[in-house]
Amino acid sequence: MGLSLRDVQHVFERLRSGVVPERGLDAFAVGIERQRSELGRQLELAQAGEGLFKFLRGGYGCGKTFMARLALLDAQERGFATSFVVVSDNDLHFHRFDDVYRKVVQELGTASCPRGALGDIVDRWIAKVENALVDGGADDRAPDFDAKVQSRMGEEIASLTGGKAPEDLARVLRQIFTLKQAGKNVEAGALLSWLSGSGNVAADMKKSAGVKGDISSRDALAYLHGILELVKAAGYKGLLIVIDEAETILRMKSDVRGKSLNGIRQICDAAAQFKGLLWVFTGTPEFFDTKRGVAGLQPLHDRIQFIQQAGYAPLKQPQLELKPFDAGRLKEVALKLRELYPATDPPGLEARATAEFIERLVADVTKGFNGDVGVVPRQFLRQLVSVFDIVGENPGFDPMSMYKFEAKEPNDFEKRKMAGQPAVDPEPGDDKGYPATTVEF
Repeated sequence: MGLSLRDVQHVFERLRSGVVPERGLDAFAVGIERQRSELGRQLELAQAGEGLFKFLRGGYGCGKTFMARLALLDAQERGFATSFVVVSDNDLHFHRFDDVYRKVVQELGTASCPRGALGDIVDRWIAKVENALVDGGADDRAPDFDAKVQSRMGEEIASLTGGKAPEDLARVLRQIFTLKQAGKNVEAGALLSWLSGSGNVAADMKKSAGVKGDISSRDALAYLHGILELVKAAGYKGLLIVIDEAETILRMKSDVRGKSLNGIRQICDAAAQFKGLLWVFTGTPEFFDTKRGVAGLQPLHDRIQFIQQAGYAPLKQPQLELKPFDAGRLKEVALKLRELYPATDPPGLEARATAEFIERLVADVTKGFNGDVGVVPRQFLRQLVSVFDIVGENPGFDPMSMYKFEAKEPNDFEKRKMAGQPAVDPEPGDDKGYPATTVEF
């Protein structure tokens, strides 16, 4: 099915900024069919009730974020709820699982509600509870019907989670239902914010639901289990959580790095208990292979170590390798984008932005970055889209004779890669790793 004009415009607006689009990726996905198929296999296992994790491994410019966002779209098309979280040294510290929980729940999305979907998921679940009662003979016009709904909600939460859900989860959900029935949607929204991990909910609102304080790091996994079961009870096939740019952990302080890596280890160990949940982490080889990263925490390294023989790496192992771009793949992406571009005169665009020009652009951009194709994709796509724009706006512009490559300012990662430097500055003790007894949540 073709993309809507809105989605096409979204794709090119994002590419102009050097950012991976959130929609329309399938239209120019090239050279990742095997990796995409493996993630599809993982989603099938999750839909069948398995709890799993996968790590996307690739150097800078290999398309990890692209692959992760494509997996998100594939999951939503299969009927999954999803969440896309970027590791940050500002507002997301992975050793604080309440931080992780907050970001995961706030970024919940579905095919019909791309972001902030918790409220919609809760509404769908409550509707199913009501319908089940009616199907069982209850009268939805009777004065005690709402009380029956509240009672069934508590019973379902206990049943779905094996009685392991925090008591406050059921309390808050029942109160959200009560408030919505009374038309108090603002108050219900405040409690949804609390359930999303917000620490800014007024005390009187929490008191109305019989809860105190906020969701703690200690309890966050139990709440996540409850959210997962709500997602499935609302009719979704499962949940995909992407944790992007895990290599950001390498830039954190040594004690925080160790705790964060141990947090990932705990998630891997607990994954099987979260039926229908697939975790996907993305990271660079430096994150996985150095003592500053995963290789420095032996229990985690043992669980997810990368295995290859004679350059061949099995797709089904915990780490799924993404290969760098090459000139042929860049050209193929460019031709797909040319076909997708919303030109007023498509034949005119094709006649001027020819395949020969695209080959020259690949060579020029690659040369501009010292022949390192791994640095090129972001810069190449920005240059390509700018050429399409100029052609569309200026009938007299001939790219083949008039275009001159001008490299945009590289970001920090690109500067380091071009200079042959490591992704982060080395510190004393980088070669020592972390004790296996790293403090847990």
